[in-house]
Amino acid sequence: MSLFARKSIDDLRAEAFAEGEHTLARALGPFNLISIGIGAIIGTGIFVLTGTAAAQYAGPALVLSFLLAGLGCAFAGLCYAEFAAMIPIAGSAYTYGYATLGEIFAWVIGWDLILEYLFSASTVAVGWSGYVVSYLRDLGIVIPPEWATATGTKLVQLPGSDSWVAITGQLEAQLAAQGIDIAALPQTTGIFNLVAAIGVGFISLLLVLGIKESARFNNAIVFVKLAVIVAFILAGGYFLFRNPEVAGENWSPFIPPNTGTFGEYGWSGVLRAAGVIFFAYIGFDAVSTVAQEARNPQRDMPIGILGSLAVCTLLYILVSAILTGLVPYPQLNVPEPIAIGIAATGYSILSDLVKIGAIAGLTSVMLVLLMAQPRIFFAMSRDGLLPPAFSRVHPRFRTPHVGTILTGIGCVILAGALPIHVLGELVSIGTLLAFVIVCGGVLFLRYTEPERERPFRTPFVPFVPITGILVCLAMMIGLPLDTWLRLISWLLIGLVIYFAYGRRHSVLRRRAAVATGTGE
Repeated sequence: MSLFARKSIDDLRAEAFAEGEHTLARALGPFNLISIGIGAIIGTGIFVLTGTAAAQYAGPALVLSFLLAGLGCAFAGLCYAEFAAMIPIAGSAYTYGYATLGEIFAWVIGWDLILEYLFSASTVAVGWSGYVVSYLRDLGIVIPPEWATATGTKLVQLPGSDSWVAITGQLEAQLAAQGIDIAALPQTTGIFNLVAAIGVGFISLLLVLGIKESARFNNAIVFVKLAVIVAFILAGGYFLFRNPEVAGENWSPFIPPNTGTFGEYGWSGVLRAAGVIFFAYIGFDAVSTVAQEARNPQRDMPIGILGSLAVCTLLYILVSAILTGLVPYPQLNVPEPIAIGIAATGYSILSDLVKIGAIAGLTSVMLVLLMAQPRIFFAMSRDGLLPPAFSRVHPRFRTPHVGTILTGIGCVILAGALPIHVLGELVSIGTLLAFVIVCGGVLFLRYTEPERERPFRTPFVPFVPITGILVCLAMMIGLPLDTWLRLISWLLIGLVIYFAYGRRHSVLRRRAAVATGTGE
């Protein structure tokens, strides 16, 4: 059988609408889907990566980075909406690739989605632990920094602060400019991020217990974090309105000059920051992974995908503009930048509220991402490309419990051992590659099956998918070389697994062998 053999869309639709004890429970309406999208999108992008991306790459021009990333997402989101309505099945981009470009592309994108979901859940868990540690410290409970930081990370305690931050060349230069010798400050080394691991364990347990229970929990904490973000926008905006000189000083220059290195400030920094923060937009992608659990997927999936994307893009732009106006961008390379922003306003009454909102927000992101990954495994296992254990459904809870537990274990290891910038960049390049393939799939299918029923049609084809491909490729080019090398290494490992196991056990390949009488 050819490596490019495609699954029948009619067979996929029949599978999507099948009922029985071994199928996923259909319990989600449009409100749940938009909430899941917001739950995944609004989190690390606002509460963590805004600070890192502003401090290291774009400065105040981070607003432009969010606009660029949002543009790429808009094109990709329209393509996702067409597929999610047409093929409402749990596999998301993996299944779309299988139906349009063939099995080898399906495997590549399925393996790539592990970067997108598992690694991003780990990234979020790291950011979540930063806010939890900060909040507990306010309550007088001090978590040793060694047990709240990635393995091997060198930390330093800044003068006059209880916070521990990672040592970077930029930080050393900033301290030296202030006449501070970093060697004279307290230092330590991370052992394992135990706080992040505990958070992942709790979420994984909740996901095993049921999709309806998980969705209700997500709805509640999405409401909390939206309230907190609106409070930050209003408080920060009011402060800057009354103190315009603060914004004028912090926004000048709006695009800091390039340091001489590609991706560190200047327009190349705007491009690199867009690639790094692109990871924060993957919530609408996560909506497509629960298509098989939507009550009316053909109508509700486009609503969930595009609705959550529109709301969150607006909030990202407002928050990044206000945050860089409140705090000089070099000071934002911390795990809790929004808390630093509120502290700069002097509205201390909001400080604890922001931390609670951040904890709630990042919790919902972890929940959605850890919900999405097992469903990708579920679809790949149903197709024979992964072992059968991944497609087992709990007889009582109707959830893919084995995949959920294994995903949780993998996330615990990654979150505890790897620093956030490595995880974030890997997730971004994996997400962008998935979006390129989905946009390409829509284009391919429009020409090969133009008469197929499409409950939602991507407008302005071929302009939208082609532009989506070009914007995503541009952001991929902006990412560091070592991130590309990690992606290539990851995909090579995946191809070895595919030819060693997946291709030999492929359900599609076995059916083709039976049909032609060639056997295995």
